[in-house]
Amino acid sequence: MKNFKSIALALVALVTFTATAQKSKKVDASKSTINWVGKKVTGAHEGTITLKEGALIFKGKKLVGGNFTVDMTTINTTDLSGKGKTNLDGHLKSDDFFGVENFPTATLVIKSLGEKGNGVYAVTADLTIKGKTESIKFDLTVGKNTAETSLKIDRTKYGIQYGSGSFFDNLGDKTISDEFELKVKLVF
Repeated sequence: MKNFKSIALALVALVTFTATAQKSKKVDASKSTINWVGKKVTGAHEGTITLKEGALIFKGKKLVGGNFTVDMTTINTTDLSGKGKTNLDGHLKSDDFFGVENFPTATLVIKSLGEKGNGVYAVTADLTIKGKTESIKFDLTVGKNTAETSLKIDRTKYGIQYGSGSFFDNLGDKTISDEFELKVKLVF
C-alpha cells in the first residue's frame, strides 16, 4: 500500500509540473506582418519590414514572455514607386535612420506582462534598435494562434534624430515626427 501512495504522489507531482510548465510557440515569420507609418509635416509614408524570427512563451494558456528579431535590411516603402521608393528605402537604411549595414537586426524581449482580460496583455519589453535598448510599453491581444498590437516608437531614444524638430530648429515643412507607428500581427 505504501508503494501505491508513493506512485500516486509522484503522478500528482508530474501532472502538476506538466500543467504549469512553460511552452514556447514559434512565430511563423512568413505569415506574420509588420507595417510601419512614419509621419512628417507634409504627409506620411508607409511600408513593411520582415520578422526574422520570434517566439511567444505560454504557461498553460497564459502568455508569460516572448522574444523577436526583426530583419532591418527588409525596410520597404509601399506608398512610393520608382526612384522615390528607391531613395526613401536607401535613406531609411542609411546611418541617418536605422544604419542597417552595422545594425541589420532589431530585437524585442518581453520583460513583464499584466493581464487586462479578454486575451489582452499590458506588455513591458526591451526594444533594441541600432544597438541601443529602451523599455517600451504596449497592449498585445492574443488569440488562439495570433497576437496583434499597434504601438508607437520614439525613434530619438535610439539615436535617430534626422529631421527631428526636437533636436533641430528651422526645419519647417521638412520636420519628421519623432514617433513612428507599427502595426504587428504575429501568427504562431
